[in-house]
Formats: sequence, structure tokens, C-alpha cells
Amino acid sequence: MQFGLLGTGFQLFGYEEKLQSNPLQHLFEVYVQVNKEAADDKSVAKAAQEFFQRLELGDVQALSLWQKFRDLSIEEYIRVYKRLGVYFDEYSGESFYREKSQEVLKLLESKGLLLKTIKGTAVVDLSGNGDPSSICTVMRSDGTSLYATRDLAAAIDRMDKYNFDTMIYVTDKGQKKHFQQVFQMLKIMGYDWAERCQHVPFGVVQGMKTRRGDVTFLEDVLNEIQLRMLQNMASIKTTKELKNPQETAERVGLAALIIQDFKGLLLSDYKFSWDRVFQSRGDTGVFLQYTHARLHSLEETFGCGYLNDFNTACLQEPQSVSILQHLLRFDEVLYKSSQDFQPRHIVSYLLTLSHLAAVAHKTLQIKDSPPEVAGARLHLFKAVRSVLANGMKLLGITPVCRM
Repeated sequence: MQFGLLGTGFQLFGYEEKLQSNPLQHLFEVYVQVNKEAADDKSVAKAAQEFFQRLELGDVQALSLWQKFRDLSIEEYIRVYKRLGVYFDEYSGESFYREKSQEVLKLLESKGLLLKTIKGTAVVDLSGNGDPSSICTVMRSDGTSLYATRDLAAAIDRMDKYNFDTMIYVTDKGQKKHFQQVFQMLKIMGYDWAERCQHVPFGVVQGMKTRRGDVTFLEDVLNEIQLRMLQNMASIKTTKELKNPQETAERVGLAALIIQDFKGLLLSDYKFSWDRVFQSRGDTGVFLQYTHARLHSLEETFGCGYLNDFNTACLQEPQSVSILQHLLRFDEVLYKSSQDFQPRHIVSYLLTLSHLAAVAHKTLQIKDSPPEVAGARLHLFKAVRSVLANGMKLLGITPVCRM
């Protein structure tokens, strides 16, 4: 239905040149405007419904406009996600299942699960006894499909195509009930693999405004983070001469953003704070990057002299022992995150590792120590850096070697 609104809105307020120069921004502006109009003017809402119906029936003109919006949007997604180091193998949204959703309705009907209402809509009663909170609508009175219908079609199609072990849906927590109903419907339709479908819900980020106003586009946040990080780096006297300061600023800024996002339960809402994001001390992504860069420079300074000659028995100090014990827990933490799909276990582990390394860096001297002690300590710091780098990569962070 949102697409019906967008299609109608573009016919009323859209500009081709604006669409080409900044597709997501322009489509968003059109969408906001048409929603306002539809709330006041019944004819706009009706036109949107008709546009959606034309789409479902395969109208060539409506489909070509939809195709144009889709292609431009995906180009933008690819470009912006690339900055996050995220790549998708396939883009198949709800629209992909337009025709297949009609097959789902026939299937529900053949199993005797489809009930028609007085209004002409079609529903499935998941409780079996008419409990209103367990009624899921799967068809509008005009015969068009709904989100639930298309998600049923998508799940069945993905099972046919991939024969998956697990299918994980990552969406905001407002869709929790929707997925419970979809998985339940798949079960009563006789698909036992519905047990292997899982919903990972996430919370809302509050107060994430950039200089451009209320609604925040991811790209605006990435640009602002890079800009502020560059300013921060320029004001710090210890910043090394960097070959590509923009790239370093982006990587450190992204680490800051990701750690703030992944520190708590994914389900929890949290208040975004620009000041907290850029703290170099404390539990932040900047601190992780700083620790990694510092340990890297240690290897560069002493690596050639000491890395061949070492004896682990030299690591007797409490700081060394604490680090070794913590390093041994890495696999257990990865297992925990893989079980409950919560990255916070890895975040917490890496932050503790960085704090332990910071203390050890001050007390465990390499310079002027006997060669085998220096070698053992250097190996210990190298192991910390390696685990830190691997952990950050798992969270989608690219470790920096200088900053």
C-alpha cells in the first residue's frame, strides 16, 4: 500500500531531475507529502489504492514506475552499504512475491484455513476458536495481498530455493507479532521447517539528528561522523601523519557508531549521543581502534628484534596472566553470540581486552628487558592485537594501524 501512495505521490509532486540526482531523498519527500494529502483528501487515498491494485494486476505503466524506483533505490543501497563494508547477494523485496502470494491464498483455501469476513477480507484464525488477537488478515476486500501473505510466499520460496538450515529475519521490534503469526501460519499449513525460522528484533535509536534536520539518512550520519572524526584527529597533537586521513576517519568513526549500537541488547532502545561516540577513553569504538593502532606500532618498533626469541614461561606477572586468561575465553564468547544473535558479548569482551592491554602496556616494558622476556611480552601483545582485529572484523569494523 505504501507503494501505491508513493506511485500516486510521484505522479502528483515528483520531479524526474530530482529523482536522478538524489533518489532516496526525493522519494522520501514525495512520500511525506502524499501521506499528508491522503490524510486530508479521500480521493488521493483512493488513487493510491487503485495504483497498488494496478501493480498487483501487472499493469505495465505502474510496474515500470515501480521498477525505476526500485533500481535507483538499490543502486543507492549498494553505494551506502559499501561504506559499511556490507554486501548483499540478493535483493528480493515483498514485490518479488506479488504473484506467488495468490498461490498462498489458494493453498490456505485448499487446507480449509481461509475464512471470509462480512467486509469481504480473508483471514486466518490462528487460535482455532475465534480469539480476535489471533486473527491474521491475509487478503483485502479488493483481492490484493498483505504483508503477511507476501511473507508466507517468500518463506516458502526461500525454502524451495535454498533448503536453509536457519532463516533469520532482522527487523525492528514493532514487527514481533507479525513474525509470530507468519511462523505459526507456516506451521498450520504443514511446513515443519517453520521451527527453523527466527526473528531477531532490534530497538529504536533516539535523538540521532544530524545538521540536516529531523529525519536522519544513514549517509548523512556517515558523512557527519567522518567530518567530526577528521576535526578531532586534526586537534590531537599525537595524530601521526596519515596517508589517507579521510579513510582512517571513516573507519574510526564507523567503529564508534557500531560499538555504541552493539553495546546493549539489540532489542533495547537507546539514546544516541555524538559526544559519547567520540570519546577516546572509556568503552567506545574509538578506544578499540586506538588500542589496535598502539599495539600495531609496538610490533613495528620491536618486531624484527624480538619475535623469534621468546619463552612463554617469562609471562609471570599478574597483568600477563590476566590477559592470557581473557584470550582463552574468545571462543566461548563467539559461541555465546552465535547462540543468541547478540553482538554485545563480543563488544564487552573486546573492551575488557583493550583495558587489560592498556594497563599491561604501561607496566610490561619491552625496551631494556632481557631478550626472552621482551620477546614473550611482544608475542603477548601481538596475540591481543590479533584477537582484537578478528573480533572487530566480526562486528563489521575495519581495524586501523595508525591514527
